[in-house]
Amino acid sequence: MIITGEDIGKKFGKTWIFRNQNFEIQSGEITSITGKNGSGKSTLLQIIAGYLTPSQGTIYANGDQIDEQKHHSVFIGPYTEVIEEFTLKEFLNFHQQFKKPVCSIEEMANSASLPLDKMIGDFSTGMKQRTKLITAFFFENDAIFMDEPTSNLDDEGFQWWKDLLKKIDQRLVIIASNDQEEIKCCSKQLNL
Repeated sequence: MIITGEDIGKKFGKTWIFRNQNFEIQSGEITSITGKNGSGKSTLLQIIAGYLTPSQGTIYANGDQIDEQKHHSVFIGPYTEVIEEFTLKEFLNFHQQFKKPVCSIEEMANSASLPLDKMIGDFSTGMKQRTKLITAFFFENDAIFMDEPTSNLDDEGFQWWKDLLKKIDQRLVIIASNDQEEIKCCSKQLNL
C-alpha cells in the first residue's frame, strides 16, 4: 500500500491548522507525525486514515482517492473507545466478526497479559490501551494508524508494544506522537 498526500491542509473556522503538506508513505515503513502541541498531528492522522476530510488537497491510497479506496485499517488513540460492557473475550469475538484474527483469542490475551473473562469496564486505562493495541496487531490490517499509542502504558506495556512493532512486516504504520521513545521506533518522520 502507498498513501500519498498532495497539498494537504486543514482549517477549523477561519484558522489554518496546517497547509501544503505533501508526503508518500509505503507499506513496510513506520512513519511518525510530529510537531508542537496544537500543530495538527492527530488531525493529519485522521485525514490520512480517511476519518476527516482535508480543507485542501487530496489523499490517495494506491492511486485512488482515499474516500473511494476500501482497505483494511485500524485507528487507535487515547480518545477511541472499546465496548466496556463486554468481557475481553466477548469484545475480541465481536471484533473478529469484522476482521480476520492472526492468532487465537487466548494467544492475544496472553500476549497482552490481560484476563479474558474480566469486564473491560473494570480494566485500568493501561489495560484498555492494550485492548486497543490488540485490535491493531492481532487482526489483519493493511494500515495501522496510532495516535499516542503508548499513553497510559506501564514499562512492561511499552516494551510489549515496542516488541510487536518490530514484528510488523509489510503493513503501513503511522504514529502521531511527540514521545521520543515512540518516535525512535519510526523509520520516517513527517514534521508539522
